[in-house]
Amino acid sequence: MWNYERRLQYPVNITRPNAKAAQIIITQYGGPDGELGASMRYLSQRYSMENRKAIGTLTDIGTEAS
Repeated sequence: MWNYERRLQYPVNITRPNAKAAQIIITQYGGPDGELGASMRYLSQRYSMENRKAIGTLTDIGTEAS
């Protein structure tokens, strides 16, 4: 059984919002070359593998990157 607590691991205190920096960060996560896209590519490639170790490695990389 697990307990879900909605809180950040490290508290964040934004003193000066910066829209330009936020746009760059969002692009790195959700853009075509971002972390989410890479994670999805790793997870989709695992289904074409025959080697169980390769499947496990791709799954681990795909789930940790996102």
